[in-house]
Amino acid sequence: MPRDTEDAIGSDDAGGPLADLADLADLILNVGRLVRARTPEGPQVVTLTETERQVMRVVDLYPGAAPSEIARRTRLQRTNVSTALRSLEGKGMVSRAATEGRGVAVRPTERAAANLRVLRAAWAQELAAILGDDLDTVRQCTQLLSHLEQRLTADEHGGP
Repeated sequence: MPRDTEDAIGSDDAGGPLADLADLADLILNVGRLVRARTPEGPQVVTLTETERQVMRVVDLYPGAAPSEIARRTRLQRTNVSTALRSLEGKGMVSRAATEGRGVAVRPTERAAANLRVLRAAWAQELAAILGDDLDTVRQCTQLLSHLEQRLTADEHGGP
């Protein structure tokens, strides 16, 4: 349900490219919220805060990342990442190991992998019930969102 975003984003033509991009961002945010609201709960799922979810996403995508890299990629304050990592370590979701010098590498644990498998299965069932078998569209959407995520989490030094 597109909104009239012309005034808010300064587009010269209603429904133009800027409005389309604003509508996409709005839908991404809302769909993410709705999917999270349907995320299973219970003893088989480790409950995470929003910050912990963001940190885990980067740890899953970039195993071995340093806390400073996680902060850059999540666009979170380093202190918030440190707090989230301590909590995630306490929940058995990440392990930290020293690297050369004074560095630290953060990796997901088997518990994190098992948790993610449970969540992905639940999300897949939820979306299958809604989207049916339109897998070509799903793949196109996934490709677009993956590209968008890679660009948004890209290291400020130009690397993906």
